[in-house]
Amino acid sequence: MSLAYLPEHAENAKLALELAIREASHLAYTHRTLYAQSIDLPWVEALSRRDELSEKIDAFVSRFGRLQDHIGEKLIPRFASLMGENTKTMLDTLAFAEKMDWIENAESFFGARKLRNLLIHEYLSDPALFLEALQAADHATQMLFATVEAITRYAEDIRLDQDS
Repeated sequence: MSLAYLPEHAENAKLALELAIREASHLAYTHRTLYAQSIDLPWVEALSRRDELSEKIDAFVSRFGRLQDHIGEKLIPRFASLMGENTKTMLDTLAFAEKMDWIENAESFFGARKLRNLLIHEYLSDPALFLEALQAADHATQMLFATVEAITRYAEDIRLDQDS
């Protein structure tokens, strides 16, 4: 009998996946309500005068960053360990995730991290740059969701949920 994964890493991988699914759900709600609006330069310029919009942005940026961090620092590394992969660096981890088809490419994932920093630091200082970051974040959010979905499917394929 051959093992599909290393059982000693199963619990940590399952917990990381459960948390990623919850975080993705919260981000999906904020993403849906934020991007249902017409986001353009006047909308961004109004942020400093409209507290409800600022709160929506704060929630989105926080949830986006939290999911991106969790995927890169917990979910992918724990699933790599589950598969017996000993990754040392974030680059190694993302290369493994790319090989497993959990992410489209490592460069896009690193781009999401830089994007998060732009969303935090350009919030009120450069409206045009912040608008570009928000538009890019729409696509990056879909990438994060796709990563969680891919790892969820993988967990189902290896029957991780049947581990005791």
